[in-house]
Amino acid sequence: MKWEPAAAMVGVLALGFWLVYSQGTMGALETRAGALTEPVRIADERGVLEAVREDGEWSLRLLYRDGTKSEAFGEAECRRVLGDEVFRRVTESRTNWAFRLFNITSWAGVVWVAIGLGGQVAFSGRMLLQWLVSEREKRSVVPAAFWWLSLIGGVMLFAYFVWRQDVVGVLGQSSGLVIYGRNIRLIYKRKRRDGRAAADDSE
Repeated sequence: MKWEPAAAMVGVLALGFWLVYSQGTMGALETRAGALTEPVRIADERGVLEAVREDGEWSLRLLYRDGTKSEAFGEAECRRVLGDEVFRRVTESRTNWAFRLFNITSWAGVVWVAIGLGGQVAFSGRMLLQWLVSEREKRSVVPAAFWWLSLIGGVMLFAYFVWRQDVVGVLGQSSGLVIYGRNIRLIYKRKRRDGRAAADDSE
């Protein structure tokens, strides 16, 4: 058994953990009751912008990962310092049904959810394909397309879980990516060997 696939698995796993860790873990932030939040980054600090509607006015705070909080400030100051787009996102993020359904805060998140769903469809499709081919052949068969769908779905889900900062999901996909790629390589190596053998026999 070669050592390279095992080393590649460790490498992919380390890459996934690093990507999740480098985005920063938000941890449990103490927000006010009924608060809307929007992830923000100011210089090297990550945190959330918290917005609460009080007496018809918006009260906002910046909450950082280390537990520090800014003093509350109003809509005008938020727009002046952070911009109109940030204010709009934090105050409208949870009013959109799609944002609530997919637990996202912006339309860019829809793209990532689509990537995750696409990866899951590829994963489900590989099993359906394997089942149909096996039924047709009347024996258990794993076609090359099974491994291609596994690899494509695995890459998409790996990217999605990194975006979600989901270490469990990253762990689940890391080793699989190497195995899928390795099986594809072995299939095509076998085909090349068989092709050369057939050419030698015909001479």
